Amino acid sequence: MSALLTLDRVTRSFGGLAAVAGVSMHVDEGELVGLIGPNGAGKTTVFNLLTGVYAPSEGGIWFNGRTLNGLRPHQVARRGVARTFQNIRLFKTLTVLQNVMVAAHVRSRTGLLSAVMRAPSQCREDADVERQCVELLDRLDLRAYAHERSDSLAYGLQRRLEIARALATGPRLLLLDEPGAGMNPNEKVGLMALIERIRTDFSLTVLLIEHDMKLVMGICERIYVLDYGQIICEGDPATISSDPKVIAAYLGTGAD
Repeated sequence: MSALLTLDRVTRSFGGLAAVAGVSMHVDEGELVGLIGPNGAGKTTVFNLLTGVYAPSEGGIWFNGRTLNGLRPHQVARRGVARTFQNIRLFKTLTVLQNVMVAAHVRSRTGLLSAVMRAPSQCREDADVERQCVELLDRLDLRAYAHERSDSLAYGLQRRLEIARALATGPRLLLLDEPGAGMNPNEKVGLMALIERIRTDFSLTVLLIEHDMKLVMGICERIYVLDYGQIICEGDPATISSDPKVIAAYLGTGAD
């Protein structure tokens, strides 16, 4: 395998405080990797750095051999990186289909003038986008809700819609920020199956943040552990679950 995503000694400071300090990690093509750690460890800051919300204070981020440093979020999305959020951020007043179509337009080929003038090329593209988005909803078992407002969906379906919206951008790398948050045990079992399925069906590489250790250990091939902004351990689930530094970070006890 070759690294699709690489972070090299990445630091992000806020007012002299390093939220992320010298983080180096990689995610290979096709991998499903977890990023875990106690609350406040810097996990979401890492995602914000990967998606252009923040720029690194130091270090470099490369995706598919090209730097992401200095890119804005929409530019990162066009490179092939998509994300979901810990707190659901759907367009609440739009329908399920409209939510997905908005995301799909990040791949728009027509210009602003064509959109304003409703040129034939724009109309054809809009029709293609709608067709592709309906197909996407079908693949994620959401087609029956296509014309319902997104805020009318049950919580678990809203989570699924967030993933569908991210997939609509056509990513190679999918970043999932606590996809199991707020779900009951049965919903989490379904979520694990969904993540495995979309990785295969869409030929994705997946990096996820998650607090539910059963979920992380059940689907991730490799895991990074972040504590106080630094990587303290990396390995497969068995290695992570038995590492004294990881146990200390979660339990607040001294490692042997």
